[in-house]
Amino acid sequence: MRSAAPPVALSCSPLRAGARLKACPIEVDKSQEELAYEACLDRTRISAIERGVANPTVETLATICYVLGITLSDLFEPLTLSLKPSGEHRYEAPRPRRRPLR
Repeated sequence: MRSAAPPVALSCSPLRAGARLKACPIEVDKSQEELAYEACLDRTRISAIERGVANPTVETLATICYVLGITLSDLFEPLTLSLKPSGEHRYEAPRPRRRPLR
């Protein structure tokens, strides 16, 4: 494995992860096209993730990390972020129904 990139200082978590992801292909000398091809994704999807516009799944991020030769931990390690709750809580959440045992 290679050394970690310097921490990214941006205000929003998708932007932070995207900027970190953008720095990784540069370190391994891969273009967006090469990264997208090897990860079986579209180049525009890689671009959207790097810009913080897309909200990729953990599986997508893990695939990209695999192609880059890093782990998810390596990707998120330099990001120090703690998000406060958005205030959008569901107070009337349905309760699970309990069935009698047979």
